[in-house]
Amino acid sequence: MERAKDNFEKEGKEIYKLIERLYPICRSITGDGVRETLDIIKKIIPIDIKEVPTGTKVFDWTVPREWNIKDAYIKNSKGEKIVDFKKTNLHVLNYSIPINKKMNLKELKQHLFTIPKHPDWIPYRTTYYKENWGFCLTHNQFKKLKEDTYHVVIDSTLEKGHLSYGELYLKGKNKDEVLISTYLCHPSLCNDNLSGVGLTVYVALLLKQMDLKYSYRFLFIPETIGSITWLSRNEDKIPNIKHGLVVTCVGDRGDLTYKKSRKGNAAIDIIVEKVLTDSGDKYRTIDFFPLGSDERQYSSPGFDLPVGSLMRSFYYDYPEYHTSADNLEFMSSKHLGDSLKKYIRVINIIEGNETYINLNPKCEPQLGKRGIYDMIGGEKTVDLTAAVLWILNLSDGNNSLLDISIRSKMNFEQIKNAADILISKKLIIPKDG
Repeated sequence: MERAKDNFEKEGKEIYKLIERLYPICRSITGDGVRETLDIIKKIIPIDIKEVPTGTKVFDWTVPREWNIKDAYIKNSKGEKIVDFKKTNLHVLNYSIPINKKMNLKELKQHLFTIPKHPDWIPYRTTYYKENWGFCLTHNQFKKLKEDTYHVVIDSTLEKGHLSYGELYLKGKNKDEVLISTYLCHPSLCNDNLSGVGLTVYVALLLKQMDLKYSYRFLFIPETIGSITWLSRNEDKIPNIKHGLVVTCVGDRGDLTYKKSRKGNAAIDIIVEKVLTDSGDKYRTIDFFPLGSDERQYSSPGFDLPVGSLMRSFYYDYPEYHTSADNLEFMSSKHLGDSLKKYIRVINIIEGNETYINLNPKCEPQLGKRGIYDMIGGEKTVDLTAAVLWILNLSDGNNSLLDISIRSKMNFEQIKNAADILISKKLIIPKDG
């Protein structure tokens, strides 16, 4: 599936351009910003856009009212805008109720949010499930506020509407599924999570061109309420999901991090760690914990799906997280391409892993007379010969290619290439025919 010697730099640049296009849009868990984002995605990959009405019961939750916003600002008594939503949508407490009121500084301060530790950054804050209003600003802006009468306007609506999400199903040879889920509810934040949206689009775009063994389901959802909604409407599909990944924080310059599934030793956990080990790059793994993103919904005990999350910098660890510093400059097209490469390698193993039976199990078959040495010639002869011998020795119906790759400490690609040669020479066959 992976193109030879491809570092995915071209795709990394294309993902960056998509992030640039989506960056100015004010998104939330519902509303026109989500629809605009989904419409842009639909021009690249053929997602189905679903609308779930306000008030719909989804397990213990209810789909909330839809939020939209046209404008917001704070003016001083001179009529000067000191905070302006149109300069950055992070200035508004996301899901703020409408307000048009004059007030003194003491009252206004009760609705202002800053980051004193990073006085030039604007925080990202929300009030999804509690009616409130507010503004986010830099701490340096906050310190300049003087006793005055301020005119506060948030031109928003909170009304009956819909929760919107996008879904793409790519049918493979069998009904077993790989779930790839990302969230698009955050406004002008890049690593968290326009990077995840962009990378998921391009994984789908690449897989759409492939002849697939597994079926793949891609979800573009608002975080938490989106996964809960999808799960509540699709319980019949749950038994088909054999592997899953939540895509977030894949565009910064940090080393890769893998958060394991709830099971901890699911096939997806083993596959991702093998890809990271084979890469030779620095990485770390962390055990599952029931905080973070949508993996905690997919992995709730009633479903216990094997879903992990492969990211770069862990979301709670980098200071730019949920601030205006998570911007386009924080992104790297090179690292976006590298993250895409790792995801495709994970899929290569999912697709290529198979268990075989050695048809000549009594001692080693003579490889020379079958022309196998000619097929594996060149500077990689020793490695590929070793791969051939490992496969022949362990293909007893009990070891998959992934098992052999791990035990031999060889790259999965080497083992898979050697297996393809042995299949062509009719020395191994799939265990299940």
